[in-house]
Amino acid sequence: MSKTFVLAPDSFKESLSAEQACQAMQHGIEKVFTDATFIHVPMADGGEGTVDALVAALAGQQVFCEVTGPLPTQKVQTYFGLLDDAETAVIEMAKANGIHLLEKSQRNPLLTTTLGTGEMIKVALDHGVAKIIIGLGGSVTNDAGAGMAQALGAKFYDIDGCEVAVGGGQLKQIHQIDLSALDVRLKQVEIMIASDVNNPLCGEQGASFVFGAQKGATPDMVKQLDLNLSHFADLVEQQCGLKLRDVAGAGAAGGLGFGLMAFAGAKIRSGVELMVEQTQLAEKIAQADYVFTGEGGIDFQTKFGKTPFGVAQVAKRLNKPVIACAGYVGEGIEELYAEGFTAIFGIMDGACDLQTALDNAEKNLQRTCQNVARILALTS
Repeated sequence: MSKTFVLAPDSFKESLSAEQACQAMQHGIEKVFTDATFIHVPMADGGEGTVDALVAALAGQQVFCEVTGPLPTQKVQTYFGLLDDAETAVIEMAKANGIHLLEKSQRNPLLTTTLGTGEMIKVALDHGVAKIIIGLGGSVTNDAGAGMAQALGAKFYDIDGCEVAVGGGQLKQIHQIDLSALDVRLKQVEIMIASDVNNPLCGEQGASFVFGAQKGATPDMVKQLDLNLSHFADLVEQQCGLKLRDVAGAGAAGGLGFGLMAFAGAKIRSGVELMVEQTQLAEKIAQADYVFTGEGGIDFQTKFGKTPFGVAQVAKRLNKPVIACAGYVGEGIEELYAEGFTAIFGIMDGACDLQTALDNAEKNLQRTCQNVARILALTS
């Protein structure tokens, strides 16, 4: 009897997109199960690949635009996705203001801004969408979404009544928030934040202390950035009546989670849970005999909202076996077997340098899935 395989991996970072991983998995499995049915559900968790995964899974389209990059003088060519007959836009903030858009020497969260993310939201609004999903992974900003809000009409003034420039280092200058010109269309759309980060805005577990260094902040800058975020959060509470600094996920993307909640009325969700919902993964897994998932690395952190964990949780509810493949298999995977994973396989074919591993990811994933399929064929 023909078997049905649901293939629901995340991307294998720097080597395979989620859809390419689906293709490699299928090519391996179909060498054994020659008459199998395959359902591709490329996944993501709100970070890199979210737009491409949803566009591929839901037959959406790309919309190209030019926006401000991480630095105020920088322009980047980018795109977002349109889904559901152009009713839903899906945006990755990193495609406008991501860490990959700056060389290491250029990264300075006192200067970087989310202005371009706001400009992408504005273009999506111009397309008349009813819903916007925004993925927050991979940022190089720490401005609490102030730049995003400025792009959508918010004004921030200093004590002398002069408009404050964009950038994480400028938040301490803000004395007055003026939302009178904020784009009214924000009230007419549903905005969902997809994030796998639960950090609050400020403090030792906040945006600056946890993520600032990787964005180019020195220890002194980290302290200043945290004070700036705290000052801004106080103003939002005092002048807008919104107490959001301690909401889980407010610190995502340098506080963009906070800014989207404060100025765009956004609701924050687990990125993988949102993807599961949008792709109707449960309905597809219900048809499956086997589920394959995976990503670049699987270890003890996987259970904290990573894509394979989300897929396994759905499959567990439906009593379906789950095979996970990863380039790197680390410590703590024993805990995952009780969470829906049937088996976890590393795809490496021997010791090698990182670049060789990345270059051979497709071949290694295909071979591993073929070998797993041979075992499954003995028991089916």
